[in-house]
Amino acid sequence: ISEIGFQLYTDMLNQAVKSLKAGKEPDLMAPLAATTEINLGTPALLPQDYCGDVQERLSLYKRLANCESSETIDNIQEELIDRFGKLPPQAQSLIETHRLRIAAAPLGIRKIDTGANAVTLQFIPNPPVDAIKIIDLVQKNRQIKLAGQDR
Repeated sequence: ISEIGFQLYTDMLNQAVKSLKAGKEPDLMAPLAATTEINLGTPALLPQDYCGDVQERLSLYKRLANCESSETIDNIQEELIDRFGKLPPQAQSLIETHRLRIAAAPLGIRKIDTGANAVTLQFIPNPPVDAIKIIDLVQKNRQIKLAGQDR
């Protein structure tokens, strides 16, 4: 515990218990795995004038980061609207960023970058997607390009 810290230890323990309850072998490295990095080129945050309490904002950020389904994000979004009112654009971007993160993970997308004229997806090595489908998509749509082995 002293090597990794109490929070990471409890996260790993909770993940192992969850896996065992589901009848699966726990992946002890899962809490250490990197999630999808998303750069939308727009602020994605809870503004101070929307949610004034810094501890509350930190708690909400952590809850969003721990979401594993779109439904849990929906619940947090509803809670935000109920407690603080209509989402400002930065908070809406934050919610959509987490939706993208959840959708990207099973596809093996490591990074999503948006630029002025392009969106770049970077995949993990050996992603769990059908390469033939990607090639078909590229051939059918001239706006989609392969930019390298993992992009």
